[in-house]
Amino acid sequence: MTQQLRTLVTGVASGIGASVTDALRSRGDRVVGVDFQSGGDWLKADLSVPAERERVIAASLAELGGIDVLVNVAGIYRSTPFGSSDVEDWRKVWAINLEAPLSLMSLAFESMKAQKFGRVVNITSVHANFSRQDALAYDVGKAGLEAATRSFALTGAEHGILANAVAPGFVRTQMSLNEQGVDEADTEEFRSQYVETGRLPLRRASMPNEIAEAVAWLSGRSNTYTTGQTLTVDGGLTATF
Repeated sequence: MTQQLRTLVTGVASGIGASVTDALRSRGDRVVGVDFQSGGDWLKADLSVPAERERVIAASLAELGGIDVLVNVAGIYRSTPFGSSDVEDWRKVWAINLEAPLSLMSLAFESMKAQKFGRVVNITSVHANFSRQDALAYDVGKAGLEAATRSFALTGAEHGILANAVAPGFVRTQMSLNEQGVDEADTEEFRSQYVETGRLPLRRASMPNEIAEAVAWLSGRSNTYTTGQTLTVDGGLTATF
């Protein structure tokens, strides 16, 4: 294992993934980025397809010579309430939000095991534990990913592999834009429900770089003893529940 960490990050085109990539490159990591969108210096891949996940790992190993750090950011949201969605709708969300991270963790495991070092960080959500009526598939997928993170941490512990999750609350990203292109944090509903009431103690949504800072610590060499945990970064939101 080299001193310079060799890192794979998914969902890098914008938002949290872009900020994570910037943060890890700034500390000296060699980063392979992956995204479904084209137009950047990343590997274009559809992570809902199992063969594409294998291709991503193979390409990362070829370019980096190994994988020290895996950060699973890629995710999608679809409205999937009971009664007006079915298992096929749910599976489309789970393929990206749950199955892809699990596959990449499994595929990267041998490289990390061989070098007796690894750091995995999965981006989940406060909604892994606090569900919404219209977000069945998203919330179930994030809850499953937190459970998988803990399981992977147990498997990896004897090999020097630490695995954790970061659970954001409100974050200003493309996913937080409504149909009119307005960020949910700029709506009157957000102000009345979360800001004016103090239900969100810091009274604002986070920026992607604030999530990236948490990822940077958990995925770095300075983290030597934290594993199997979910770090909630939500401005105090869930403390009021």
